[in-house]
Amino acid sequence: MTDLPQRVQIHEEGPREGFQIEPGPIATADKVRFCEALAETGLHDIQCVSFVDARRVPGMADAMPVAQAIHQRPDVDYTALALNLRGYQQAVKSPLKITGLMQMSASNTFSIRNTNKDNAETLVEQRKQLAFFRENGIPVESAIVMTCFGCNFEGAIAPETVRDCVGSLLDLAAEFDVKLDRVRLADTVGWGSPASIQRVVGTVRDKWPDLRLGLHLHDTRGTGLANALMGLQMGIDSFDSSCAGLGGCPFAGHAGAAGNICTEDLVFMCEEMGISTGIDLDALIACAQMAEEIVGHPLPGKVMRGGSLTKYRQGANA
Repeated sequence: MTDLPQRVQIHEEGPREGFQIEPGPIATADKVRFCEALAETGLHDIQCVSFVDARRVPGMADAMPVAQAIHQRPDVDYTALALNLRGYQQAVKSPLKITGLMQMSASNTFSIRNTNKDNAETLVEQRKQLAFFRENGIPVESAIVMTCFGCNFEGAIAPETVRDCVGSLLDLAAEFDVKLDRVRLADTVGWGSPASIQRVVGTVRDKWPDLRLGLHLHDTRGTGLANALMGLQMGIDSFDSSCAGLGGCPFAGHAGAAGNICTEDLVFMCEEMGISTGIDLDALIACAQMAEEIVGHPLPGKVMRGGSLTKYRQGANA
């Protein structure tokens, strides 16, 4: 009936995903202390900043100062997002771990809104980026297809369209002798439901049964954890998430666009299901409370308010 993984890999995107969309300026020092606190929870992959056009994403104008100020643990990967060659040229000057990312969108319109390039232009840009990665010894670990489950500009996205996008990225990877660790399917604007997760993942799996898939889920309509559960039941073992539910996509075309699924809520669910995360939930809850204090308004995480069950279990066994 299900194919639950024994352990999941969680990629924390709260600092980048969250602070890019906040309307008020967030102090550089606050961004740094949040990243450093997350690194003490057992997370091993933290996306700290994005190197993007500050005119379009002013919340990332201090990406380099943030990157330079973080005191790094040796067992944590502190990473950054870049959307184009110019961004990568900046990113490699930082002390963060920079890996190449291949990307395209199942929605051509969203691609234009997000990167100012349609899918054909994106593939041209991807070739330039892959050449840059090869020349600079930058490993390419994953690819992502955005708007896999629906688009606010184009409507429903057929699973076959997603499958074809995955195929295009795999062909391009093969052209450059790149072996991807995983391909991430993104519900960028929060259209996903458990049924659509099952359809899209199933369609991609039918074509490439041995391809490792990850999910990047947003919680715009409250189905984020349900979608993650469907992914777990289909054997997905890699998830992007955001502490306290920080964030949202500034180019989603919807003022209510929510952030990624909440990291501490995902950790709680997985651990209660017997799926290991390696993360200290109570330490992560403290980070979520810190995030809320930094942004100065309520954040959507649930476990950060309800708490873990540790003290209740300990009390019952006392």
